[in-house]
Amino acid sequence: MSEWWTEWATYRLSDLLMFSQRSYYRLMALYNEAVWPAHLPALAAGLAVIGCIARPGVHTRRIALLVLAVAWGWVGWAYHLARYADINTAGPWFALAFGVQAVMLCFMALRPRAATPAGVQKQVALGLAGLAVVAYPLLAPGSGRGWSQAEVFGIAPDPTAIATLGVLLASRAHPIAWLIPLAWCAVSGATLMELRVGYAWLLPTFALLAVAAGLLFRRMPQARWQGQDK
Repeated sequence: MSEWWTEWATYRLSDLLMFSQRSYYRLMALYNEAVWPAHLPALAAGLAVIGCIARPGVHTRRIALLVLAVAWGWVGWAYHLARYADINTAGPWFALAFGVQAVMLCFMALRPRAATPAGVQKQVALGLAGLAVVAYPLLAPGSGRGWSQAEVFGIAPDPTAIATLGVLLASRAHPIAWLIPLAWCAVSGATLMELRVGYAWLLPTFALLAVAAGLLFRRMPQARWQGQDK
């Protein structure tokens, strides 16, 4: 047992990766080509999520959660299971996790939280969603890979997870709802770091920012809330 553990402890994440940065983004390019023009309704859905955070209410929060549920379900099936599994044996497990998150978001949509977060949490939530929907796709052309490899909310897992953190923050979601998005930010961030991607630090940074804002919100007295949704 001790020999097995000693041998296992010598492995690094790079030893477990079965693909290169080139293969990873080539897969993204082929995936984007296969699902186009799904990016257009996905972008519209992302903008709708931002609008729901900007105008909080029971109905808008329910819409945002349902949109995210569809996004997580789609990414789990179309990306992780149908494509990412071809280069990563963990792909089916990621697909299962994304499916679980989709079901959880649907359940949350049936009983959305009523209180509206104070200004700083709302600003952070809007910032996360805006960066995920608007800015994240620009990373591909900005790093010289071209638009064919752009990662779009509702299509690719990373911007979908970031936008979800924004909605969870704005919704005062239960900590359990945060586990899978935060875990994905950690896993994907570590993968990008091993692949030597320049912006690999973004995912864990956004995750830490969302957690910090969420903890701040929970410590604020009820009098600091902006009121109850109608």
